[in-house]
Amino acid sequence: MTDTRSEVTPELGPAPRRPPLGRNFGRLWVAAAFSNLADGLGRTAVPLIATTLTSDPLAIATLGALAFLPWLVFGLPAGMLVDRFDRRIIMAAANTLRGGAAVALALLTVNDELTIWALFAGVLVFGAGETLFDNATNAVIPALVPRSGLDRANGRVQAAQITIDSFLAQPVAGVLFAVALALPLWLGALGYLVPIILALLLPVAAARPRRAADDTRPASPISTRAALGYLWQHRYLRALVIFTSVVGSAFSFAQAATILYFLDTQGVSPAAIGFVTAGIGVGALAGSLVAPLLVDRFGRGAVMLSANLLAAMSLALVAAAPGVALAVLFYALMAFAVSTWNVPWGALRQLIVPGDIFGRVLGVIRSLTWGLFPIATIAGGLVARIDLRLPYLIAAGVTLLATALAARLILAASRQTGPTSLPPTDGREGAAQPNSSSAS
Repeated sequence: MTDTRSEVTPELGPAPRRPPLGRNFGRLWVAAAFSNLADGLGRTAVPLIATTLTSDPLAIATLGALAFLPWLVFGLPAGMLVDRFDRRIIMAAANTLRGGAAVALALLTVNDELTIWALFAGVLVFGAGETLFDNATNAVIPALVPRSGLDRANGRVQAAQITIDSFLAQPVAGVLFAVALALPLWLGALGYLVPIILALLLPVAAARPRRAADDTRPASPISTRAALGYLWQHRYLRALVIFTSVVGSAFSFAQAATILYFLDTQGVSPAAIGFVTAGIGVGALAGSLVAPLLVDRFGRGAVMLSANLLAAMSLALVAAAPGVALAVLFYALMAFAVSTWNVPWGALRQLIVPGDIFGRVLGVIRSLTWGLFPIATIAGGLVARIDLRLPYLIAAGVTLLATALAARLILAASRQTGPTSLPPTDGREGAAQPNSSSAS
């Protein structure tokens, strides 16, 4: 018998050429980049503007909590809209909404009529638009790139977000704010305009989800019930979402008092905080760029497990850091780990969930995960009153314990290679349930 193993041994032949992501993905990437620029300008400018209206720490903290609230309240309806309507129109409408809010806040600022309540309302509108735009962007990616390019595509989108937020939007917003209060808002409104145009230039394939040729399922009803049912019956995905909710909440818990940790515990001057966030951003950017290469080399499951173990270790090291240099280094290491997890996790969702219900399922997932972040952040702030290092230690323990319990679950991610469709059912008990060992 002839040994054919050499035909598939990577070391004996040239590495397969990666398929290009294509011009249409390039348009989507640019649209996401400009949207992130506008988001970053607003995310930095709004708290700065708020400090001119109030010195109440609770009011300032409320702005951060309100940014995530729409994911809890509007995440499910946003997913339903993304699956029901043209996703290009959804992306354009979302940025029209956010651009309009930025213009409204800028006009109020210029006319000296801005109040803290108007800022609260603006943050909610920005968040609602984000649920629509981000949901649609994630849903569109599988229609524009080959299956083998999902990790690279998600990595590039996340890398653009981190680069723009950490190295461009934050310092630019600070400079613009120093020139004129409303200037970052005006520029943010212009930033939302570019994605509107590019979204409408995407091909028809981006408008609706593509169904596989062998997918015989009837069209799913346009309701969140279909997404909830799918997630509930898909035992593997459901378990991984629960794990992500726990670990993500631990990260939010740890980061609640990050600014105070660097200012008070590490003695960083307010003027140097931008350098701290830039250093952390380097780690996050590196994780986004390296993650696809690590997945290709070691497999999705191994990379996701290692990322969580590294995150737990980094959180503990941040708490124990004796000086600011090591604190920034360990924090950047944690950001690297989180970004390294986010890339394959995003691709894994796109591989598992059928395209026609992806928007709703992603809405459910983010409502369950991101919707918990404001609660975790407030809890972390309360614990930080005892000791600013304590939230990091608690989060490290929670992350390590959760990762140890879910190790087999996470490693099974490498066996998830394609959409998992539930068979048609009349809704009674006994429907087939995919599990962690399912593979195609």
